Amino acid sequence: MNQPPYTHTPAIVCWVAAIGEALGRLSAQWERSGDLRLRRANRIRSVHGSLAIEGNTLSEAQITAILDGRRVIAPPREIQEVRNALAAYDRLAEWRPEQESNLLAAHGVLMAGLLEEAGAWRRGGVGVMAGDRVIHMAPQAHRVSGLMHDLLGWLAATDEHPLIASSVFHYEFEFIHPFADGNGRVGRLWQTLILSRWQPVFADLPVESLIHAHQAEYYQAIQDATAAANSAPFIEFMLRMIHEALKADAPQAAPQVTHQVERLLRVLVGELSRDELMAALNLRDRKSFRERYLAPALADGLIEMTQPATPNSPAQRYRLTEIGLRIRG
Repeated sequence: MNQPPYTHTPAIVCWVAAIGEALGRLSAQWERSGDLRLRRANRIRSVHGSLAIEGNTLSEAQITAILDGRRVIAPPREIQEVRNALAAYDRLAEWRPEQESNLLAAHGVLMAGLLEEAGAWRRGGVGVMAGDRVIHMAPQAHRVSGLMHDLLGWLAATDEHPLIASSVFHYEFEFIHPFADGNGRVGRLWQTLILSRWQPVFADLPVESLIHAHQAEYYQAIQDATAAANSAPFIEFMLRMIHEALKADAPQAAPQVTHQVERLLRVLVGELSRDELMAALNLRDRKSFRERYLAPALADGLIEMTQPATPNSPAQRYRLTEIGLRIRG
């Protein structure tokens, strides 16, 4: 069993300590709040963030609609990706991070109907591209099984802190690139699994959303770690993302909404115009709609304009914000 190359930098030590403090506060708040709507919204954010990194264009509102069994007009492959990811995150509690069979099963769920080799190690060469440029050539296919066996063996035996061990695994997994496709989403899912086995709150913490917001830095950290033959740069990046996710996700008091605003949130799927919203609500009085539905929802930050710089634009549409998604549940 080979030891993955990494060092404990001062930044890593500081991030681990900071995360420990933030985690203590968040865990206590979550236990008191028991907010299932927040956890559901966070699961949607996790799926959206991880898939958006891979080029999926569906919005959080569209993912919510798929989760609710509503019809969504979008490319069939992207809808399948969302359904697969929702199914995979729902099965987190079933899988053990050090089990090869579980890792293969997770890939099978994530790539079902998308890849012929779903649930199996790749049989050919693969490279990581940045535009037209190859930035990483993964190890040869015949080495994948042995490399993954060693990596999973290290994960099972290590006494390293889970925050560091999960980040090391994530980087090494991406370096090996063991699957023909889907490596990024599996690597992020597996770090979430490793962390959730240590602290259950991580199963509902949308770290993937933060990675998506810092996507260029994510890929740069992988490149820096590869160039240094030391995963410390990637560990530092991931710990920073985890810390930001913990800070951003502390439960907050939700605004009290009226019955009218609640109805508006329920019918607002995707991006809709004022007329489309009124039709969905079966309303005809524009003044009443504006004063009792639209204005309060905008004021509380539950919905937002697609063109805020031109509020009266004929092309204006409205969509749910993260707060609105959480309130709607």
